[in-house]
Amino acid sequence: MENQILKLLGRKNYLPADAFELHKRLKLQPHEQQKLNRTLRALERSGQVARIKGDRYIFPKEADLTPGRIQITRQGRGFLMPDKPGSVEIAIPSAATGTAMNDDHVLVRLDVKPKGRRHKDDSPPTGKVVRVLERHRKQIVGTLKKGRQFLYVIPDDPRMPQDIYVLPAKDTGRPARVGDKVVVELKQWENRHKNPEGIITEVLGPPTAEGVDMLGVIRQYDLPLKFPQKVLEEVRRYGTKVTAKDRKGRIDCRQHDVITIDPADARDFDDAFCLERVDDTLWKLWIHIADVSHYVKPGSALDEEARKRGNSTYLVDRVVPMLPEALSNELCSLKPHMDRLSKCVEFLIDKDGRVMRTRCYSAVIHSKLRYSYEEAMAVLERRPENQIEDMLCDAARLALKIRKRRFQTGSLELDFPETKIRLDDHGRILRIEKVEYDESHQLIEEFMLLANEAVATRLIKMKKHTIHRVHESPDAARLAEYREEVLGHNISCGNLEKTIEVQKLLRRLAKLPIGAALKIGFLKSLMRARYAIEPLGHYGLAKRNYAHFTSPIRRYADLIVHRTLFEKERIPANWLTRVAEHISTTERNSADAERDSKDVKMHAYLKAQMKSRKRHTYTALVTDIRNFGLFVDVPDLGMRGLVPLSSIADDFYDFDSARVQAIGRRSKNIVKLGDTLEVEVDKVDTYKKEVDFRLTSPLGKGASKRRRSPGSGKASPPKKQDKPKRKRPAKKKPFRSNTKKKATGNTGRRTPDRKRNQGQRKGRR
Repeated sequence: MENQILKLLGRKNYLPADAFELHKRLKLQPHEQQKLNRTLRALERSGQVARIKGDRYIFPKEADLTPGRIQITRQGRGFLMPDKPGSVEIAIPSAATGTAMNDDHVLVRLDVKPKGRRHKDDSPPTGKVVRVLERHRKQIVGTLKKGRQFLYVIPDDPRMPQDIYVLPAKDTGRPARVGDKVVVELKQWENRHKNPEGIITEVLGPPTAEGVDMLGVIRQYDLPLKFPQKVLEEVRRYGTKVTAKDRKGRIDCRQHDVITIDPADARDFDDAFCLERVDDTLWKLWIHIADVSHYVKPGSALDEEARKRGNSTYLVDRVVPMLPEALSNELCSLKPHMDRLSKCVEFLIDKDGRVMRTRCYSAVIHSKLRYSYEEAMAVLERRPENQIEDMLCDAARLALKIRKRRFQTGSLELDFPETKIRLDDHGRILRIEKVEYDESHQLIEEFMLLANEAVATRLIKMKKHTIHRVHESPDAARLAEYREEVLGHNISCGNLEKTIEVQKLLRRLAKLPIGAALKIGFLKSLMRARYAIEPLGHYGLAKRNYAHFTSPIRRYADLIVHRTLFEKERIPANWLTRVAEHISTTERNSADAERDSKDVKMHAYLKAQMKSRKRHTYTALVTDIRNFGLFVDVPDLGMRGLVPLSSIADDFYDFDSARVQAIGRRSKNIVKLGDTLEVEVDKVDTYKKEVDFRLTSPLGKGASKRRRSPGSGKASPPKKQDKPKRKRPAKKKPFRSNTKKKATGNTGRRTPDRKRNQGQRKGRR
């Protein structure tokens, strides 16, 4: 019936009709009216058709309507990611978001401007939310407060600006006290000018009680803590060992020197590899990926639960897995000294890192050794002592050549250093560690990217629909705007629509104090990576074909790619489209939950600092400047905050919007992008999830004088009353050796598709 409706609406002579008229035009039986109504509602929720005035149905495009997922910022503005692949992002002003909340599926009416022969408008499209098609989240976590006459809840999510009116809690197991964290189920909310109403469904307890902070994050993002009984029973039937029946029909690779490299605290091992020399010019590389598809069958209870979850979520204190631990940490995990099933991509690679041939097949392996990154790096820094260590060193050298070729073809270095939070037994921050991204990480990174690209290319040649990982090119208008900002700082910049010019700029920024701040601006101009059935390519990696294949234990997308590659049955394209949209949403949901889990721990940590009166001093990088303050990045904390200009007591600072800098009226000190300041925590707002810092030393020590402004690249003209100084004879320079210092550090940074955190690999690109 769905196809019949869409075919009817697509006719040239079609006039918008309601459900009863459609029933007649489709010549349906009387008893099929209810089925028609259900189908129309489903098509409307999916955004394929739109319901206009008079409850008549039409294709959205014909009424200047666009369905999509809305992303809402903390300032209240919205950005619509249209359902149609390749469509331009639509900006939604804060006054036009209606009752939409972050990640809702909405219908937006485009602001269509008149077009004339002389009229040219390159500004991005804008629109207004006219209907919420489907709520992404129906429950909200917040803090219970009491007004004069009523109770209300302040949402934990700062993107939800309205408080929620509630009645006293009933049937929640314990009474809700003012100040408690509670879970609220939203009622119908039709008017953005009225506060929404809700019902308290769960009382979590006082926000300072142990465990309440994480429980609030789990409830806010609707993360399931338990697996249904049917799923667990299904897993038990597979047992704990690989059997002879499981090995049947597979290529036996158990004699190969297969090894794994993972974080020291990892418990699930998705990938392993083996490398052998063929001759003086060729290498053979086997990349083995855990064969989850052997156990998770389509349509099973296990498969339905994995699809619903979409991916594993890595909170700061725990993992919410996509699969039960009996599979993710045991039977599927490529643990050492155990037979395990794998999907293998076998490569023939020349000595320069060029792929000559690939082959894909099902295999069985017996991993010889498990390295942590630290252990692998220790081997790479000394002489190898056995055959496996020889192989590891050869693999690192080959990976370096593959990496070099990847950057030669246009891949971008976009990521920043990461931090990892370690907690004590009471859930409090024990220490914050910087993640070192060294050659051992790069080795695995390059091999996994190689496998992902090879599998995507193979599926395209096979003309099979699958789920691709796509990262579309940035909007030309955004790039042009960013280019003007870079030029405003007197930094040369070519046409950023050409990847080679972007690479040149990123290399240039890496050498400048202002570089890190401007790099953040470039990241903001990029599209967000997502899943789609169309092979739209990956901009950040400069790959035409790319899919996620290497982490099926924690990503449903990889499981689908395994099935489409190795199974004969073709999966329907319309089903794949729905799954791609769903797992893109679950990925964003997990990313938000992971960020919030860090935030709540960091806020508690910083508040404890303030109470103890033992405030730490941190080095902060100025990344943005506004008329109200300086946005700073604090690497030691791995977080961003604000230094309000009003908190700087030594002078009054004016904001120079042209050069993006703040200038002291009396001292003439200049604060610009890229400056480093010494700061301490001043204020922590847990409701808005914001941290304010204050300076611990006068600005003159970290800022420049107005006469010389290297931040903008331009020197201010001397004042008229200034007299030229006499030139002094130049002093002789002391002798310095021409011997260059030995290069140290990494050869490159993390690629945008593979991030490892909380003991697990988390590819976001």
